[in-house]
Amino acid sequence: MGRYKLAIVHTTPVTVDPLKALAQETMPGIEVVNLVDDSILPQLAVNGGQVEEIRDRWREYARIAEKLGADCILNACSSIGELSALVQPDIGVPIVRIDDAMAEHAVRSATAIGVAATLETTLNPTQRLLLAKAEKIGKTVELVPVVASGAYRKLIEGDKEGHDEELASVLRELGERTELVVLAQASMARVLSRFSTQERERFLTSPALGMAYVKRRLEGR
Repeated sequence: MGRYKLAIVHTTPVTVDPLKALAQETMPGIEVVNLVDDSILPQLAVNGGQVEEIRDRWREYARIAEKLGADCILNACSSIGELSALVQPDIGVPIVRIDDAMAEHAVRSATAIGVAATLETTLNPTQRLLLAKAEKIGKTVELVPVVASGAYRKLIEGDKEGHDEELASVLRELGERTELVVLAQASMARVLSRFSTQERERFLTSPALGMAYVKRRLEGR
């Protein structure tokens, strides 16, 4: 897939290397351009998750990506996932929301779904996405949300080990109460390396499913 270029718009540097590696693993030869704005999440924390405040800025990033020759744009942040659909009419290449495919898979696979996040601002957009996907297929789902805010604090303080340990504990507890657990942020995915192969089947993460969806869009499916 060397003829394609993928632009990924991030809100944290944490997702840059893992998503670039995943893109190249999923689509060997693809060119990846990363755009990072780490001021968005702090802004959402202050404004109560009002993504409309970010809309014009994010549209500019999408336009820059398009001007750079991107064949597809990946919105890597679930907190502002809803901007993908809002900005798409102004952009000539497909914009993929990283958690779109995960949400669709979740509502088709389970009824009692845990929704785990380390950021409060990610929780509501993820729940709205799951409910919309469920409604689309005519299914009623029960969502059980949990925010591991202490884990996020540890991550931004540079304590990755502490973040992973605390988050793994929260996920295991939530997994016992639900059929399936959705990890609302791409940055959470690596925590599953602490789980057994059998345990991991109870958890869904957005990066691999999202990147597979990017591939399908690029191939015109």
